[in-house]
Amino acid sequence: MRIGVISDTHGHLDPKVRDLFAGVDHIFHAGDMGFPSIVMELEELAPVTAVLGNTDDARTEFKELEVVELGGLKFLLHHIVDPTSPSERLQQAFLHHSPDVVVFGHSHKPFHELIGNRLYLNPGYAGRPKGEERRSVAVIRLEEGAVEIDLLDL
Repeated sequence: MRIGVISDTHGHLDPKVRDLFAGVDHIFHAGDMGFPSIVMELEELAPVTAVLGNTDDARTEFKELEVVELGGLKFLLHHIVDPTSPSERLQQAFLHHSPDVVVFGHSHKPFHELIGNRLYLNPGYAGRPKGEERRSVAVIRLEEGAVEIDLLDL
C-alpha cells in the first residue's frame, strides 16, 4: 500500500504532485490547504483524509484531528505537532486512539522520526515556491509490516 502525504499547500497544488502521487491508495493532507478545492483535486487521484490547519477556514467540513486505519496501522493527522512535547490534547488523543503514525505539517520542514514506538511524519511545505524554501511531499510505503518513507522534492 502507498499513501501520499502533503501539507501546507496554501491554495496551490503543484502540478508535479499528480505524478508523484500516481498510483497511491490514499492521500493525507495535514492542513493549511488554503482552499477546500485542493482536496477535491487530490480526490481525483485517490481517497483523501484532510485536517484543518491554523490558516484554514474552520467553517469547512474538515476537522482539526482525524484518525484513519490503513494497512493495519493507525494514523493520526493533526496540523501542529511538537513530536518531542505533544500538547495535552494530543496526549489525550494518543491515549484514546493509540496511533502508530502521527502525520503533521505547519513547520514547513520535512521530518520523520521514530520516537518511542510512534512514527512522526511531516512531509514539509508544498505551496508556491518562496525563495530557497524546500518544497516537498512524502509517500509512505507499507510493505510486509514495514513502513518506508520517501521524501520527494517538488
